[in-house]
Amino acid sequence: MARRPLPRILSSGSASITRSREIARTAADSATDVLHPLITIVRGLRLLAVSGRQKWVATPKERRGPKLFLAAACLLAVALVPYGPILALITVMGAAAWKGRERTPVKTGPDEAESTRLRALYEALVPYFSVADDPEPLFAHGGDWEKAFSGYTFDDDGRLVRLQVSYPAYFTDGEAAARARIEQLLHTKSGRGREYHFAWDEEANRLVMTVLGPLSTAVAAQRFVTAPGETVLGFTDPDAVRRTVPVRDGDTTVDAAPVVWRTGSRSTEPHLLAVGQPGSGTTTLIRSIALQALQQGDVLVVDGSGTGEYGALVGRAGVLAVESGLGGALATLEWAAHETERRLIFANRARQGGHPLPEDIKRPLWILLDRPGVLGHLAAADGRPDPQELLQVPLRHGRAAGVTVVLADQFDALETLGETVRTHTRARVVLGPASPEQITAVLGAGPNTTPPAEVPPGRGYARLGTGPVLRLQVPATPDPYDEDASEAHRQAVLDVLPERPGDERPVAAPRPDDAPAAVDAHDDRDTAEVPVAVEAVPAGQLAKAKAAIAEE
Repeated sequence: MARRPLPRILSSGSASITRSREIARTAADSATDVLHPLITIVRGLRLLAVSGRQKWVATPKERRGPKLFLAAACLLAVALVPYGPILALITVMGAAAWKGRERTPVKTGPDEAESTRLRALYEALVPYFSVADDPEPLFAHGGDWEKAFSGYTFDDDGRLVRLQVSYPAYFTDGEAAARARIEQLLHTKSGRGREYHFAWDEEANRLVMTVLGPLSTAVAAQRFVTAPGETVLGFTDPDAVRRTVPVRDGDTTVDAAPVVWRTGSRSTEPHLLAVGQPGSGTTTLIRSIALQALQQGDVLVVDGSGTGEYGALVGRAGVLAVESGLGGALATLEWAAHETERRLIFANRARQGGHPLPEDIKRPLWILLDRPGVLGHLAAADGRPDPQELLQVPLRHGRAAGVTVVLADQFDALETLGETVRTHTRARVVLGPASPEQITAVLGAGPNTTPPAEVPPGRGYARLGTGPVLRLQVPATPDPYDEDASEAHRQAVLDVLPERPGDERPVAAPRPDDAPAAVDAHDDRDTAEVPVAVEAVPAGQLAKAKAAIAEE
């Protein structure tokens, strides 16, 4: 039997259905465009109604009656005011249109790449934050990372800048080695080349990792706003200290967070030790301290390296001597020891007699010693006493006598430092690239940040006594005669340097009883002598010191 052809409407049905769908979609789009204001207002009215209902439910029952009475009074006032209902309707429509407007969707979670990174970080922490006997482990292979990471922030490049980790209570967060392993893992997985800060909350079993920005290196030497007895070692993070000082940062003035070192009779850290690698900025730190100390005190500088980094201080007002030779250094330090004893004696007599302290005793005396290990090696080769032995009296009794000692050396010379130096230098600074073990050995505690591999000169860590370990950036204080340094930084140092008395005429050679320096019997060219006030120098003791040095 022959097949009958299908009706035309059925054979061409697919084409008709497609055209009908296109017409319907076009009509819907047109209707949406036309009715978009009405849709927006209806959406806003719905949101206003929901918000009003939530507030009504949250209102206590005893306060609902007064609210109803107030609403009825407002409606009555609107009804009695001319054009009141029309204005009220316009106001409600405007509020509904604003409430129902389309907003840009807010990102509420990580994207696919960020989720992959967080998943990988979670899996890497599983071996450290899990045990086999845990019935409900927070960290498990294939587990839910959202329970462990309660907060996270990514930058524009998709790298973590903040992460909050919740860890189980049985993790040994009280052990430094256990914390160090977690910090090293997070540092490695989150990206190298940046400095991370780790804040451990042992009570809440929470760890917060934050990426720290670089400290400014544009702050040069200047007169800082400090009280007497305060010295600015450098600047740190704003949230690390409770104090700020105005400083010139390049061409602008900003409020920076300083690391302030307090000296004097009430200081608990009267002396300082700075350690670093070659070129790390320890000499810059001593030069910065010297410029600040000269504002209110006298300075003795002993340059063990003999590179002439402190030549700009020679002959300046307040600079008693700048020594680089072994003979001059020994004589200067011996005078400093006798001067400390003299200050103690006169201060004791004044207190016993009920008299104020003499002016020459109240004026601070600073002993700045750079690279004492080199001088110790030279002294041992020449059969002379180690210069560190002459620092025992200033280190032990300097706080009561107004004498402050600052030493700077390199990591390879730490073993040559005597017990007295290690005991009484409770203010510590580490500059330059260093491992966490080296930082801990000097400061007595490890930093809460990951030390970067490359840092600018003057960048490091500081710890005053038993306080926290702080990041530190020393102000740029180069040798003003160094042509390789920045011209702006060199000029900043020259602006802070005190005047040189009699700069137009050569400085006369001091009399034997006028200076805390002796001529080396082997080489009289390695001693730079500068006149010193007679009342601040005990003549008899200096003569004995010079005679002893000459006999050797």
